[in-house]
Amino acid sequence: MFLTSFLKKISSSESKPPPEKVNSVILEKVVTVSSPVNLPSWKDRSIWTSSCRQEPNVQNQCQEIKEIITDLLRTIRDPEKPNTLEDLLVITDESVQVQPFEENGYLVRIDFNPTVPHCSLASLIGLCLRGKIQKNVVERIKLDIVIAEGKHSTEEEINKQINDKERVAAALENPNLKEMVDSCIRDEE
Repeated sequence: MFLTSFLKKISSSESKPPPEKVNSVILEKVVTVSSPVNLPSWKDRSIWTSSCRQEPNVQNQCQEIKEIITDLLRTIRDPEKPNTLEDLLVITDESVQVQPFEENGYLVRIDFNPTVPHCSLASLIGLCLRGKIQKNVVERIKLDIVIAEGKHSTEEEINKQINDKERVAAALENPNLKEMVDSCIRDEE
């Protein structure tokens, strides 16, 4: 009897706003706040050993966000070849990592593997990944997109480019580049 009343009390105290439907996936609408934040160093990969805090609800939310983002990335087309990034193993299920960040936010890291170490379109692929997520995910996230360590000859330079808001905005002001990104991230009907 005590357990039943306790469970009712918990479930009634966890009232959430109604979900919104986005791309056939239910997500909770969260207001995005853009403010400078202190992030852990991405060189410290130990923060990713446990993808989320130990609370089951937070773990479930992290897993749901990971699945949503992974499904979105599966459909991105390669800029040069008639394949998706998933077909070419540029993106895999292990490429996306999610962990809680600040209150009601998530830190999303995407590691991608260019097909060759001297890939000339790695920056464009990074822009495509960022564009697809920003257009489709309503969760409050901090997004970090990087080339997997040791997989490209200029990975540090490209990582800086694709994670710099001003550089990304400037790149997408170029109509030709924006058209290329849009054609890669366009959903097939």
